[in-house]
Amino acid sequence: MDYKELEVWKESKELVKIIYKITESFPSSEQFGLTNQIRRSVVSIPSNVAEGIGRNHVKDTIQFLYISRGSIYELETQIILAFELSFISNEDYNKTIEKSIFA
Repeated sequence: MDYKELEVWKESKELVKIIYKITESFPSSEQFGLTNQIRRSVVSIPSNVAEGIGRNHVKDTIQFLYISRGSIYELETQIILAFELSFISNEDYNKTIEKSIFA
C-alpha cells in the first residue's frame, strides 16, 4: 500500500500547510514556544501515517496510527489555546477546525 494514496495522509498534509500559514502571524516571542509546538504536532500527523504504512506490519501500522491520532489531539488543544490567547482569528480557528481531521 502506498501511503500517498490514503485520504488521511492527503488531508493531514493539507492541514500542515494551513497551520504553517496561520502560525506565521504568531508573535515572535512564541517562535520557540507555541508556534514550534503546533508545527511539530501537525507535521507529526502525516509523518506517522507514512512511517506506519512503511513498516509493512499490521501491528506496527496500527501503533503509528495511534501515535498520529495522539498528535491530532495535541494539535487540537494547541489550536484552542492559540485562539484563546488571541494568536489566531475566529476565521482561522474555524477554518483549521473544519479542515482538520479532529472529528
